[in-house]
Amino acid sequence: MNFVKSDTFKKYFIPGIIFQSVVIAGGYGTGREIVEFFLSFGTVGGLIAMLAISGVIWGVVCAATFEFARVFNAYDYRTFFKKLLGKAWWLYELCYVVLLLIVLAVIASSAGSILNEMFGINYYIGVVAMMIGVGILVLKGTEAIEKFLSYWTFLLYSVYIIFLVMLFTKFGAEITGGIANGTMESGWALGGFKYAFYNLGIIPAVLFSVKHVETRKEAIGSGIMAGIIGIVPAVLLFVAMSGFYPEILTAAVPTVYILNALGSPLLQIVFQITLFGTLIETGTGFIYAVTERITSVYVEKDKKMAGWIIPSVTIGLLALGVFIAQFGLIGLIAQGYGTITWGFLVFYVIPVVTIGIYKIMKVNSVVGVVAGTTE
Repeated sequence: MNFVKSDTFKKYFIPGIIFQSVVIAGGYGTGREIVEFFLSFGTVGGLIAMLAISGVIWGVVCAATFEFARVFNAYDYRTFFKKLLGKAWWLYELCYVVLLLIVLAVIASSAGSILNEMFGINYYIGVVAMMIGVGILVLKGTEAIEKFLSYWTFLLYSVYIIFLVMLFTKFGAEITGGIANGTMESGWALGGFKYAFYNLGIIPAVLFSVKHVETRKEAIGSGIMAGIIGIVPAVLLFVAMSGFYPEILTAAVPTVYILNALGSPLLQIVFQITLFGTLIETGTGFIYAVTERITSVYVEKDKKMAGWIIPSVTIGLLALGVFIAQFGLIGLIAQGYGTITWGFLVFYVIPVVTIGIYKIMKVNSVVGVVAGTTE
């Protein structure tokens, strides 16, 4: 896989891979999110909402974000929002920190449960394994994160495709029938918007991967690709679920429901191991965004950062996530998640596609005037 190291791959695909990797654990890892936001509105309505609304919104917002980051050299969320919102930049960070706590608690709980349920391994061994995986990647930095997330994304896509092929082999008629004879229930468009906004808040967390981008064409192209790379696994999972509609609507963990229907112990193990890796991906992306934000402060002040700070922050955040999961505070925090989602819409999405684009155009017009004067 030498192409992973190529400039073209880094510019057009790496940002999308990082985005997909950070989204998956909270976006569609269990399949429950796909049911709630899409399949509950019918197989046809859900599929259209996923492709025409969520995927498109992701692509547009990613493109605007990546271009803004390129123009203003803002590759961490603190710098990005200081350029975008000025003194109000901290409003985004407030929403991000709450989301971070929810996500870390969820992946800590999920990591322990996956290994315990599949292999009978002690719950805390799974939690510690996840923490070690995230910690190693965060401390190794950007290059290691990009490589691991790239390779794991290839594995994820491969497993999802094999998963879908096996399903079509056994339930092909049910799947095609579920889509061909599907319905479009009212509210499908709103479901697409909600799902898009539900996950948009994490886009600024992947800004470190946009440093490879050098031109507007590359920024827009990588943004569009991010939308595609992010939504395709969700589409594959949605298609798989269509063969079990409407029974699957009541399944607590839809992916497990489908795997049980397939009756393949080997695929179950491979799928769960792959899912465990996505928990490490998501945790790494969220925490690395914080460490990059801290680093930016020292760079801005031209000061040297003590070597113990990043490891301490990483361990502290992971431990806090485990603490929240252990003491059952996930539900309490998650109750405010709807408010956080609207916070991301108000403090990030709307500003970046309005103020952000205006500032980009203003910079370009100034550059154009200067270039004309020079000539």
